[in-house]
Amino acid sequence: MEANPKVPGEEAVRDALRLVDDPEVGMNIVDLGLVYRIDIGPERVRVELTMTTPACPLGDLITDNCRRAVGALLPEGVGVDIELVWDPPWTPDRMSESARQTFGWPG
Repeated sequence: MEANPKVPGEEAVRDALRLVDDPEVGMNIVDLGLVYRIDIGPERVRVELTMTTPACPLGDLITDNCRRAVGALLPEGVGVDIELVWDPPWTPDRMSESARQTFGWPG
């Protein structure tokens, strides 16, 4: 399939996801290492993300905020799929260096 030139690239989608915070820790989901994969197609953008724990009570809120943030970038007719995944399990190793420093964890 031919690429849709109006669909933003992976970095633009990642930047939009940086606007989504995990309210429990007050940090964006990209720096927390919760975004596992971004697939961009001509008709759909798919994001795989996780929570720090499957028991996270804010999973629905965070996925809804992701859907809105990514959807705001997309031209009409391009869909957004946000999928919660649990494999591999999240660990603090996935966090950005600045996030680890914020929490006082070694790099």
